[in-house]
Amino acid sequence: MPRILTYNVHRCLGTDGRLSPERIADVIAAYEPDVVALQELDVGRLRSGGVDQAHAIARALGMHVHFHASLRVLEEQYGNAILTHRPSQLVKAEALPGWARRPSLEPRGALWASVQLGGTEVQVINTHLGLRRHERLAQIDTLLGPHWLGHQACREPVIVLGDFNATPRGRVYRRLTAHLCDAQAEAHLPKPKATFPSRLPMLRIDHVFVSRSIRVLRVETVRTPLARIASDHLPLLVEFQIVHGKGHKPNLVHAQE
Repeated sequence: MPRILTYNVHRCLGTDGRLSPERIADVIAAYEPDVVALQELDVGRLRSGGVDQAHAIARALGMHVHFHASLRVLEEQYGNAILTHRPSQLVKAEALPGWARRPSLEPRGALWASVQLGGTEVQVINTHLGLRRHERLAQIDTLLGPHWLGHQACREPVIVLGDFNATPRGRVYRRLTAHLCDAQAEAHLPKPKATFPSRLPMLRIDHVFVSRSIRVLRVETVRTPLARIASDHLPLLVEFQIVHGKGHKPNLVHAQE
């Protein structure tokens, strides 16, 4: 069965203060995912030794990489990526809106790739939303709109995942679950699994949301000793099955609250 994993790698800076893309790759490799969504990657940045972290991790895993820079400063980049060893095509990679009252906030973005899994094209959207409620609401409104999830090419099956900086109690989470299913809820876990902070996880802000043509079989937070120090987030892994015969679009309505 296909596996997908989302992981905020914190520019590969561990809780022990060590920079190591190799360690991040080792955490991921142990679970053999087909698709990996990564957030907070440094590419060519002085602070992390000029390494292209997206390609370094992809090479270690034997995967192709689609990268989108949310932030560019001269030759330095910082952003998110989708990695996979399956045939894939980048559909879209763009900035998300910020909050007009706070133009100095960190830029945010999303990328969408179409990935062949089990003979089916799965639409995978990876994102990392802002820290402020107002910007998150603007960003999720965009993702639910006609250029992303409401786009005619965004047909089932669909997976939206990443670091949403939003707990299940917030409006961002409720807006998404009005149209897609939280993989953790679909797995009927005795207790939902938190992902942040990695040493003592208390918050559930990293999520995987799936359309109704995806049957969630297993959800796991990776809590290995290495995962607890490799980043300040834990990875979230979802194993699933595609239910064939449902070629419709997700039931998305672009509505303001």
